[in-house]
Amino acid sequence: MTDQPDAQRAASFHRDSSPVVDLREYKQSKDPLPITFHRRELDAILRIYGRMVGEGEWRDYAIDHLKDKAVFSVFKRSGEMPLFRIEKNPKLAAKQGAFSVVNVDGRILKRGHELSQVLKVFDKVLRLIE
Repeated sequence: MTDQPDAQRAASFHRDSSPVVDLREYKQSKDPLPITFHRRELDAILRIYGRMVGEGEWRDYAIDHLKDKAVFSVFKRSGEMPLFRIEKNPKLAAKQGAFSVVNVDGRILKRGHELSQVLKVFDKVLRLIE
């Protein structure tokens, strides 16, 4: 507790505080926000992930939100290199498509403008065995 009344404390706070900053200047001075997956994109990825975990193919994942892209990495074991990386790179949206699936060797398995089409690389083809 202090001996100053509330009004005096409030007045001294306003005098000692930093100057008012224009919001536009503040936003321009900050680093750009990282690229992220939207909720629907993450739902589609996690749907595939859940199916593959149920089949025993995958066990762990990691999500990285970087300045230039967002990456969903899939692991067989958590201490290894990722088996697949599902990447979102908005800079490639007008060219080859923002979404891609990359394997452990760094080869791009599928690339496109729509995530649902790119994730079809994980669909297994059923074959009749005689």
